[in-house]
Amino acid sequence: MNADTDQARIEITTYGVLHQDPPTGDAITVDLTRALRNPPDDPTVREQMRRSTGLDPHVLDYVLATPGAREIAYRTVLRARAQLAVLPGEPVRVHLYCQGGRHRSVALGREVARLAETAGLSAVLTHRHVHRDVVQPPQAA
Repeated sequence: MNADTDQARIEITTYGVLHQDPPTGDAITVDLTRALRNPPDDPTVREQMRRSTGLDPHVLDYVLATPGAREIAYRTVLRARAQLAVLPGEPVRVHLYCQGGRHRSVALGREVARLAETAGLSAVLTHRHVHRDVVQPPQAA
């Protein structure tokens, strides 16, 4: 590793789009609202998931077991590394969002941070909405 790679930093922010206050600024943005199943929508684990967040190990395991989840995390790190190569010394921001910001985005944010650190990058992870109440999407008229 060289000095540039040692200082490379990824700033990861997770949030819920239904809260109407997304982070701002230039970022690699990953929409998980349709890419991954929302854990509380699964009737077999609904009640447990409503009381849990992506910070809980069982939620992390559930989300990462969803088809495509690990691939999304891996490709997100690849995109961030490509941007770091083009803009050395500049932090790369990654915004991951789902509906409520409690399950999918949090779990994927944790996995992206883990993969980035495994690759020798510095990762800073912020969860904007993980401790907010579960939000229900508006009903179609």
